[in-house]
Amino acid sequence: MDPRELYYLNLTRRRFLAASAQTAGAALGVGALSSILGAAPASSSLRAARFPPKARRVIYLHMEGAPSHIDLWDYKPALRQRFDQDLPDSIRQGQRLTGMTSGQSRFPVAPSLFRFSRYPNRQDGAWISELMPYTAKLAHELCFVHSMHTEAINHEPAITFFQTGNQQPGRPSFGAWTSYGLGSANHNLPTFAVLITQGFGNMQALSARFWGAGFLPSEHQGCKLRAGGDPVLYLRDPAGVTREDRRALLDTVEQLNETEFARTLDPEIRSRVEQAEMAYRMQMSVPELTDFSSESEATLEMYGPDVKKPGSFAANCLLARRLAERGVRFIQLYMRGWDAHNNLPSEIRAQSKAVDQPQAALLADLRQRGLLDDTLVLWAGEFGRTVYSQGALSQTNYGRDHHPRCFSVWMAGGGIQPGISYGKTDDYAYNIVENPVEVHDLHATMLELLGLDHEQLTYRSQGRDFRLTDVSGKVIREWIA
Repeated sequence: MDPRELYYLNLTRRRFLAASAQTAGAALGVGALSSILGAAPASSSLRAARFPPKARRVIYLHMEGAPSHIDLWDYKPALRQRFDQDLPDSIRQGQRLTGMTSGQSRFPVAPSLFRFSRYPNRQDGAWISELMPYTAKLAHELCFVHSMHTEAINHEPAITFFQTGNQQPGRPSFGAWTSYGLGSANHNLPTFAVLITQGFGNMQALSARFWGAGFLPSEHQGCKLRAGGDPVLYLRDPAGVTREDRRALLDTVEQLNETEFARTLDPEIRSRVEQAEMAYRMQMSVPELTDFSSESEATLEMYGPDVKKPGSFAANCLLARRLAERGVRFIQLYMRGWDAHNNLPSEIRAQSKAVDQPQAALLADLRQRGLLDDTLVLWAGEFGRTVYSQGALSQTNYGRDHHPRCFSVWMAGGGIQPGISYGKTDDYAYNIVENPVEVHDLHATMLELLGLDHEQLTYRSQGRDFRLTDVSGKVIREWIA
């Protein structure tokens, strides 16, 4: 079959309409065809749309390196009586260990060093560590999931899995799928933004493919906003180049690209054109976005003392709120430094102090501005940490290895049941004993809250239809308000 004929046969109706609107000499624009055919432009929220959306955007707080659920959210008071005892074989059950602890002569139980308190919610209360006092005060807003698990035992595949639904690189990220499914709500900002904070502990590599578009059109990849200098590289015009010069250059390049598209029918050409146009518009929108001078002193104080420090978690949480109120669909915050193999107590104190007040302020700020009800907030790492100590154990110090068998995440806003806990682990926080949740289940549920059917949100690549949840995933109805 002629490649051009195959290309047009593979077009969906909406992609055809979008292409028609952009092609010179098109007989009818998207608006006219929409009224005739009952369709809408591809940029609107239609791909795989099946459910009334409860959320319009996502703010995903990813704690890279895997925070210890045992020291933060999963309270196990009986472990204090088991200090330095060997982890029973009946609990471990011969499960896989990393190469960092598989050679240890013993696996001594290390109870959390930190005090837990119970905070009121819609059930019998949420037990939260003293390390998160600000977040704890919002327990009535949070849906805790204590029964997450994953197959990946090392950081790179585990982070890749959480971000893309597959342990192998090359798939589109969650944010890219959201951008593809919902389209843009702000013509002047990208649909998917990425913010990164450097932590205080051992920091794993952070790959740009974690927010990449994979085989989706490149316009859906995350746009990383930098902490220093220009928020986006090459956004500012070079010295001697005016905005009118930039406009003339873009118009010329677009004409050349349209000629090339007519010759090759490569849709990526159109994506590149759109990216250049977006960069042009962002020259005006990004400086205003990152200027906090319009924020009240009360708001700045709420986010904590680091809010005026570019790249801090506090500054990025405030920036996330500003992105959310400007219609950005998916906002990803990475907080690095949670990989506490040794000296966990000191490292987790510093990490928790950096995130606790800002993330609580983000939730409160969204609530007071009427944004939390349609903003879905997720707080998660890529896996949990072991109950046994990695390396030497003392009364005041211990480390914890990777633990994919169970860990805790929480969500808030955007149609999530507030003030509940879901799933349970055993007395060692080692195995799940109630309501196990896979990563694909989490993704499927979040997509439904966005109004998207995770089984219908697909993209054909290399002869097959791909989706974020691959071939599994179920919606957890108990989470949905």
